[in-house]
Amino acid sequence: MKRPGVLFVTSEMAPWVKTGGLGDVAAALPASLRGAGVDIRVLIPGYPALQAAFPDARPVAELPSLAPALPPARILEAHTDGLPLLLLDCPALFGRPGNPYLDSYGKDQPDNARRFGLLSRVAAHLGQPGSPLGWQPDVVHVNDWQGGLAPAFLHYEGGAASVITVHNIAFQGCFDHDMLAALGLPAHAWRFDAVEYHNQLSFLKAGLQFATRLSTVSPTYAREIQDEHFGYGLAPLLRHRAGALRGILNGIDTTLWDPATDAALAHPYSSDRLGAKRLNKAALQAQMGLPSASDRPLFGVISRLTHQKGLDLLLAVADGLPALPAQLVVLGSGDRDMEAGFRALAARLPEHVAVQIGFDETLAHRIEAGADSFLMPSRFEPCGLNQMYSLRYGTPPVVRATGGLADTVVDIDAPLAANPGNGFRIDGDSPHALWMTLERVCHTWHDRRRWLHIQQNAMRRDFSWEQPAREYIELYREAAAAR
Repeated sequence: MKRPGVLFVTSEMAPWVKTGGLGDVAAALPASLRGAGVDIRVLIPGYPALQAAFPDARPVAELPSLAPALPPARILEAHTDGLPLLLLDCPALFGRPGNPYLDSYGKDQPDNARRFGLLSRVAAHLGQPGSPLGWQPDVVHVNDWQGGLAPAFLHYEGGAASVITVHNIAFQGCFDHDMLAALGLPAHAWRFDAVEYHNQLSFLKAGLQFATRLSTVSPTYAREIQDEHFGYGLAPLLRHRAGALRGILNGIDTTLWDPATDAALAHPYSSDRLGAKRLNKAALQAQMGLPSASDRPLFGVISRLTHQKGLDLLLAVADGLPALPAQLVVLGSGDRDMEAGFRALAARLPEHVAVQIGFDETLAHRIEAGADSFLMPSRFEPCGLNQMYSLRYGTPPVVRATGGLADTVVDIDAPLAANPGNGFRIDGDSPHALWMTLERVCHTWHDRRRWLHIQQNAMRRDFSWEQPAREYIELYREAAAAR
């Protein structure tokens, strides 16, 4: 059966523009789909980082103003490892360096409605007859609220089928009513069963309402967001569209994240050469200024320091680390009070805790390899990537059973016959529940034979993009047939 042509629409793409998991997905999934024979092109704003990375990108389309609030733009074509990139070139909207959504004060950029309204409008335009590229996709696949208006434009004007993937439903892209006409949507779209959401224009709701098919980044998260607790007000709509919703677990780049070939590591290793992992632990302890203690486990954290990630729970119990005994390495940034809390913790317990505020890609790889166990006590986690990196690196994760964490981590005390135990699940959302799990990890770690078995279980699981790509191809076929 013919594989549908796909326009993949994203607001970020690693390594050039990345604020979270979407950047990694946009780098890996289209490449995997192209490798599977899909005619796919990626539409992304032409941010300065992309313009600098592809100075020879050639103009392939000139776009007039497509709505009252949208300036003219053009499309530049570039290629990365053979994958076609379509850079939406509009310096007035996308010419600022830095975070793609926030200003230098950490606030939403005031013209985000126009910026991502343009991205959505152009995505729909390329999916309609008369596309200026001379190529029209069968499916326009948008990601999160930033492309969410494209399915609405395609609904009202006709064109390709559409798919929207929700990476985090908490971010919904809500703007004032006056943006409806400014972005070129018809007046009759202002309805509760269209784009209106609590008297605002919601880009995400528009996508969920009108996309031919919906997906999110893990099977468990697809179920969770239909519940009021996780749905952020959109659970009724998602229950209404449950028949069109799929949960497809993200993959990871298994070439980039491979302990046997990882150039960031002092000592590469594999599942049958796990002795070298201990050398990476010693190297990490030395780099972070911790004593080289081989008689106690070392926990790792790489995360945004936020309430969602449950790291307040870790702060509440971390003064007990000397009693376990155990060590902790933290890499991340986020909430200012939480950053200060981890700095103070490291100052109080310099032989047990090391903290680096910010992000360092090389250090992230070294923590995954050098830690004995990885902590992700998230209150919700649509998919999560670090627990998959940890499993691949033989670093059993400690997680709450939510979203993609529930789909990837099997507790060692409740293994399934076809899915053996590879980590630890926290039973509850409290400091006490986390502490009890840390004690269990430490007790298990001292049983070297059992720990080795858990590590090998973790490293056997396939987290490549091969299976997710097959599932997306099937979803595209469904969408194209339904349209």
